[in-house]
Amino acid sequence: MAGSHHLGKPGEGRPSESPQGGISTVEKPGRKAAGEPVLRIGTRGSPLALAQAEEVKARLIAAHADLRHPDAIAIVVIKTTGDQVQDRPLAEIGGKGLFTKEIEEALLAHSIDLAVHSMKDVPTYLPDGLEIACLLPREDPRDVLISAGGAKLADLPRGTVVGTASLRRQAQLKAARPDLVIVPLRGNVGTRIAKIERGDAAATLLALAGLKRLGKAEVATEILSVDQMLPAAAQGAIGIEIRSNDQSTRARLAPLHDAVTATCVAAERACLTRLEGSCRTPIAIYAELQGNEVRLRSLIAAVDGSLVLRDDRRGAATKAAEIGTAAADALLEQQAKAAASPSKE
Repeated sequence: MAGSHHLGKPGEGRPSESPQGGISTVEKPGRKAAGEPVLRIGTRGSPLALAQAEEVKARLIAAHADLRHPDAIAIVVIKTTGDQVQDRPLAEIGGKGLFTKEIEEALLAHSIDLAVHSMKDVPTYLPDGLEIACLLPREDPRDVLISAGGAKLADLPRGTVVGTASLRRQAQLKAARPDLVIVPLRGNVGTRIAKIERGDAAATLLALAGLKRLGKAEVATEILSVDQMLPAAAQGAIGIEIRSNDQSTRARLAPLHDAVTATCVAAERACLTRLEGSCRTPIAIYAELQGNEVRLRSLIAAVDGSLVLRDDRRGAATKAAEIGTAAADALLEQQAKAAASPSKE
């Protein structure tokens, strides 16, 4: 798709460990062997990941009559390192790529035909030979507060223990409420909700998109505005990754692609790329299409919330990636000035 290199640049990041990473020929559709599915969708095995894979499957079936046979599309569950290690923050074990690495290896090995990802988990650079070829219409990108006592963020008692493994959420929480106590809390959506119910923490934050896809939006105590809690880059967006030379799968996905989501995600991921964002850095980025313009809000922060630097800009939607890069440059300039200024202590 046009501009897909802004969603994840192939050939500039993690090298593929697969010997097939350097394929340059174009794959031809051909016929699958008798009994084989026409398409194999690779996904993580969490309830949310499976719900997202099922959504892609349903959209493919709706778009292509020949995929309506019950066995035409197979969902292949792949366990990633990020799924297997649940007792440590992501930053300690390698960051976002831990949710995509094994799936991408299966894609390069031709074990699957497409991979379904939560775009906020996808590194800004992709292995050689892979690309994000399709983005579904974005779900609500906001975060929600889930509070065991039913209190909203502003009403949480002083010293309330809030569980989150997200440095982005932690930094913004501490900036707004320095009195809160933040503790690590990892796991899939259901696991984190259960941890709050059993008292591991009094409250947590989750993405509203995930709750809605799981039919659990009602558990939210409060939906936080983007002014209260700026989302992660590409939060709420589902991306579909393919081999760059697989023109057959690319054509299958074309009717599913949402251009508005692609424009916003291009701006957000261009900003993230320039900031060299990782799970070790509190970064929040959110773009909205307003008429023919993109509004991009972004921030970088100290983990303890003591410093929050923000940028808010608009520009032509046709220049989405350039807007993202300019926003990042402005934030980095602010950061340099802050570092050079005398300490208040």
